[in-house]
Amino acid sequence: MNTPQIHDPYDAIIVGSGAGGCAAAYNLARAGLRVALIEKGQVLPRDASTLDVQKVVHDGSFKSREDWLDGHGHQIRPEEYFNLGGKTKWYGAALLRYGRHEFAADPAHRCPAWPIDYDDLAPYYEQAEAMLGVRHFACEPDLQAIVSRLAKHTPNWVSEPLPLGLSKSILDNDAEARHFDGFASPGNLKGDAETAFLSPVRALPNLQVMTGVAVTKLVAEGRDPARICGVQLTDGTTCHGRSVLLAAGALHSPRLLQQFIENQGLTALLPCYASVGRHLKLHLLTAMVAISLTKKTDLIRKTTLFLDPGLPHSSVQPLGFDGELISTLIPKAVPRFLARQIGARAYGFFLQTEDGAHPENRVLAASDREPPILDYDAARTPASVLEHEQLVRRFRNSLARSGLLAFSERIGLGGTAHVSGTLTTGNDPASSVVDAQGQVHGLKSLYVVDGSILPRSSRVNPSLTIYAWSLRVSRHLAEQLVSHASASCDALTI
Repeated sequence: MNTPQIHDPYDAIIVGSGAGGCAAAYNLARAGLRVALIEKGQVLPRDASTLDVQKVVHDGSFKSREDWLDGHGHQIRPEEYFNLGGKTKWYGAALLRYGRHEFAADPAHRCPAWPIDYDDLAPYYEQAEAMLGVRHFACEPDLQAIVSRLAKHTPNWVSEPLPLGLSKSILDNDAEARHFDGFASPGNLKGDAETAFLSPVRALPNLQVMTGVAVTKLVAEGRDPARICGVQLTDGTTCHGRSVLLAAGALHSPRLLQQFIENQGLTALLPCYASVGRHLKLHLLTAMVAISLTKKTDLIRKTTLFLDPGLPHSSVQPLGFDGELISTLIPKAVPRFLARQIGARAYGFFLQTEDGAHPENRVLAASDREPPILDYDAARTPASVLEHEQLVRRFRNSLARSGLLAFSERIGLGGTAHVSGTLTTGNDPASSVVDAQGQVHGLKSLYVVDGSILPRSSRVNPSLTIYAWSLRVSRHLAEQLVSHASASCDALTI
């Protein structure tokens, strides 16, 4: 464990070091505030083991070993990662903004409105894109051939460049270029939370990064159970702070909050308690492999986004997988030597549809005898299921008309790469958990800066929106904390 060296109390304690946690640490530390960033995982190795297909894909060496139950009581193990930088170390670096319309409600699809609009996040989108090095890469020859065929045979598909948080120099590193989607970059060639946001402030004396230690509970001030004054760690240590920011992710932050509210006897006093852990969203996801007779030699691959105006909640993007990785998606019944031959002639695609927010799709904290529960059933949002089925069918048929044979596999409940909701933001404490400034309704000094706040999952990857939300919340919080500290100093002077 990396133990604290800054004397308590901190100005801000951040629980989790993914997109939201590192972005918040960046703003708060640069403001001169005393910050503790607490991560239950360790720093990833830099020895290229995070690019090793056997270790990463087949052995799952870097994935969480935490067991859960689904809504039927069956054991599952979500594909979570506990390490500095969180899941952003492993994501595919597709960094897209939500559309303007995705901040408004869509009742037919069970999508609630945000309490803010696109313009409120726009400057933070811009800041995040700049810090993450978001850029477009040229569409490579094999994919360009597919794009051209789709345009000729099924013109309903619109293609546009896919913004990626990758260094230009990744094109000169074959190993990293072929293994960035689902792998961690030992050469810092991917714009992840640690590389883009934590590294610039890591050396500041007012920032303490603690790794290898988990937060077990939130701590209330003795005289005011609604005021959070710190966190307790697995070793029994209590860290005190003027504010606490939850950034542990949509599966983990709600469990800490649920336990706190229940332990403090606040369930009947906080209207937001009824929404804690609810409105879980995962995206409806399908992996599709398209096969032709010719070998594919594209390097990055993940350069183009496909949209169909008739499917407004859905998108398609290529997987950044080479033939070796695509062969892992081919059914196990196919002999491996044949799977490798097929993989060399295939292109992978990632199909996703926004799922609606249903209160029964939820996370429940662990009890004394049982693991935590991930209760999610896509059938609770039938409009989402119908559109996703149409998406898979249309794209497969479009590929077929373009001369490509395609097969697909739905990504199951364990696929939590895009998990969101569970502590959604909104103006009404009776139907949301955090307000438009990220503060939990009815609780003092507690903020949420991870994907759990997202009221909608959008039709694109959520990472950039999490970065932007955290930058916005932490900027305003930093201004408040600095202003309060200055006022206190002035009062002492008087």
